[in-house]
Amino acid sequence: CLFTIIRNKDTSSVDFARAAKRISRLLVEEALAELPTKTQTIQTPCGPFEGTVSALPGDDFSETLCAVSIVRSGDALVDVVREIDPSIPVGKILIQRDETTALPKLYYSKMPKTNMENRYILLCDPMLATGGSACMAIDTLLKQQCNAKHILFVNVICAPEGLQLLATKYPQIKIITACIDEKLNEQKYIVPGLGDYGDRFYGTES
Repeated sequence: CLFTIIRNKDTSSVDFARAAKRISRLLVEEALAELPTKTQTIQTPCGPFEGTVSALPGDDFSETLCAVSIVRSGDALVDVVREIDPSIPVGKILIQRDETTALPKLYYSKMPKTNMENRYILLCDPMLATGGSACMAIDTLLKQQCNAKHILFVNVICAPEGLQLLATKYPQIKIITACIDEKLNEQKYIVPGLGDYGDRFYGTES
């Protein structure tokens, strides 16, 4: 139902954003569930229960986690991360794809100043097409001393071509996605896809 709404070309920006936020919430919770845990026995009103809690140090995620947006579509996912836990700091990477060559170019990056080598990274980009922008973003994180094993790529829809590239080039990275679509077309857009996620989410379609 939610994916029918966001894929439908006649869906309004308001309805698109509403459905996309619900999908994003589910994805982000799945990503957070991939973080290290440890067992802990607690007492329920009726008896003991062995459950799990975060194994990361500290009372919050301010020094152990970072949500990184591949601007601007990734901002929609990062906003959901911050709604779930405002202690999680945010990084930004601006990469734009040349619509003629489909090749990415890095314009800007900004990360927390401390502890990047130990942080778990939620790298957020709702659409994974060729994989070029995602690879450039991952390379940017690795140059910041991030641990590849600590990077989780959070994605709404991906093409098999981009998924294969990431899996081949960065096998240590976990990919949390909701849909694997059929293919890329000749213009390197995902088919069936949903069009431009950022334009539809933010109401900037021409």
